[in-house]
Parts: sequence; C-alpha cells; structure tokens
Amino acid sequence: MTVGYFMTRKVITISPDTSFHDALKLMKDKKIRRLPVVENDKLVGIVTEKDLLYASPSMATTLDIWELHYLLSKLKVKEIMTKEVITVREDDSIVKAALEMAENKVGALPVLNEAGNLVGIITETDIFKIFIEMMGTRRNGVRYTFETEDRPGLIKDLSKIVYDSGGSIISFVTIPIENGRYMISFKAKNLDIDKFESLVSEMEELKLVGKYEE
Repeated sequence: MTVGYFMTRKVITISPDTSFHDALKLMKDKKIRRLPVVENDKLVGIVTEKDLLYASPSMATTLDIWELHYLLSKLKVKEIMTKEVITVREDDSIVKAALEMAENKVGALPVLNEAGNLVGIITETDIFKIFIEMMGTRRNGVRYTFETEDRPGLIKDLSKIVYDSGGSIISFVTIPIENGRYMISFKAKNLDIDKFESLVSEMEELKLVGKYEE
C-alpha cells in the first residue's frame, strides 16, 4: 500500500508572505490544522495551528494589546514556519509514512512526486482510517486474540482451522509483544464457533486473551 492511494490530493497551501491573520483565518474556515507553504511550485515550509497560536503569547508579556495586534498584522508566515519539512513520496509505503510520523512526532506529512512538487498530504487521521479498514472494523464477524510463541507454520495451521470451521477471514494481524512472543488478532465471518474453539484448543501454544462479537 502506497501513500498515493490514501493521501489527500486537494491540498490547501499558502505562500511565505501570507500574513499571520490570513493563515489563521484560513485554518479556521477550512477546519484544518496545518498549511504547507509553497513558493514557485516548490514546498519551502509548513506552518501549523500551534505555530500560529504560540506566536502571539510570546509577545504579549512586553506589549500592550494595540502594539500586539499591530505586530501580528505585519507578521508573515515565513517568519514562523518550519523550514526543514519531513516529507514522503507518493510511491512510499504507508508503513514508512506512519513510522516517520511516530518517530518525528508530527501529525502530517506533505507528499512530493519525483520532481519534488507537492502533490498531496497524508495525516494521522488517514493512518487511523487505514488501520480501521485493515482490522475489518466495519464488517460483522467474531474477533479472536491470542498470545503465542513464534512458530513456523502457526498462521497456516490457524487459518486451516478457520477454513475447516466454515469461516472466512476478514482481517489477520500479528504484533510482537515481548520475549519473542506475539499477539495474533483475527476476525472471521460465518464461523462455526463451537467447532473452531474445539479445534483451536488442541493448539497448546495459543493462549486466548480475547473474544469479541463485532
């Protein structure tokens, strides 16, 4: 899965010379929290709602309200934007985008094409939506979660039990936890619950930690 399939393509941008007030108003009107800054068709920075909101209190301790409003009216985005922007390419994987966000503690990444032009933006909300779909949340079924050791062929054996129990897998994920062990969570439909639980009880390495009707 690549970023290009899930990013927002209609990106609202501003120029470096956009005023503080215009940038803040645009965010409020469009209900967005960040604006890529573009000059001559190239990404030169990004400004967030937090950047704008933090710009005024820093001056408020030494200026009266009239002076403050005057200075803010003159303040340009280029003076407060982040210039070293973390980006991804549209053909990068979603996993890379999620990792970049987590490691750099940012909520969105501008997306560039091969020419280095801005073609989209992907946000933490987009990542959450992908996670929801990957987990099969919107489809009815039963979810089982097991703790288990890492054994070759385990997933194949478990999948066969689901098949032998008349079920069809909607989603299947594995997550490493600790000491070389894993959490397996899968969701299936049309499953013969009694038959499945009888067969899976024979797999001694599986420890049931959750069962949910969804």
